[in-house]
Formats: sequence, structure tokens, C-alpha cells
Amino acid sequence: MILEIILNVAIAIGAFAFMEFVAWFTHKYIMHGFLWVLHKDHHVPHKGKFELNDLFVVWFATPAILALVFGIRYMIWPLISAGIGITLYGIGYTLFHDVMFHKRIKWLKIPHKSPYFQRIINAHRSHHKTTKKNPTEAFGFLWAPKKYEVKK
Repeated sequence: MILEIILNVAIAIGAFAFMEFVAWFTHKYIMHGFLWVLHKDHHVPHKGKFELNDLFVVWFATPAILALVFGIRYMIWPLISAGIGITLYGIGYTLFHDVMFHKRIKWLKIPHKSPYFQRIINAHRSHHKTTKKNPTEAFGFLWAPKKYEVKK
């Protein structure tokens, strides 16, 4: 029983971590690649609350929904755990990217003075320096290379 719990927690953590790679890959090669037409409005000023880019939520939510639906329906705990990990990544992404960085939910304020938050904010700020498809950098969301650390 304890071993199963540990295994399922590890699966959830692994799914969460793997999603950063999936997000980076999708962002770099798909959003800034052949689906730039959907992502472009995220890089240019626009009016309105919604962007075509918001359609990518469906892309990222689908594996979590499927894992949770089938996992719960057939009581397959590793699938449930993977669905939980992916969902937690989505929540973290939304809180960082949409709330903290782009301030799309005005009433929700998240403190962001820690070195970790400053690092991912710097990376994302660097990513948004251009309104063009390429060249750009820093395609991750919840992890950023050391070069984006705040210099003291």
C-alpha cells in the first residue's frame, strides 16, 4: 500500500516535470513553427481579453482530461496520478504565465520577489522582446536557465 502511494506520487511528480519539456517543445517547434498563426496574437498588442493563443489550453488539457477520465472510470491509479501531475502543471503555468506575468486576471496578485520567480520572469520577458516568429529564446514556462538569474 505505501509502495503504491509512493509510486503514484512519483508518477504525478514525473508527469508534472515532463510537462515542462512538453510545453517547451510545443512552444518552440509548434507555436513558433507551423501554428504561429494561432500564437502570433500573444506576441503583439491586441484588444480584447481572449487570444487565438488561448486555444492551446485545449492541447495541453486533453492529456490530463483523458488520463483522469479513463483512470477514474477504470480505477487505474497510475493514469489518475499522471492526470493529477499534468493538471498541477497547468495550474502552475496559468498562475505564472497568465496571472503573474501577463496579469490577465487583474484581481489576483501573486508575490513574485523570490529569485526563482525573478528568473522565470526574466526568461519570459526575454522571450517577449520580439513580436516576430523567430528568432526568440526561452521557450520554457516554469524553469529557466541560470543565465536569467537576477544579478546582484
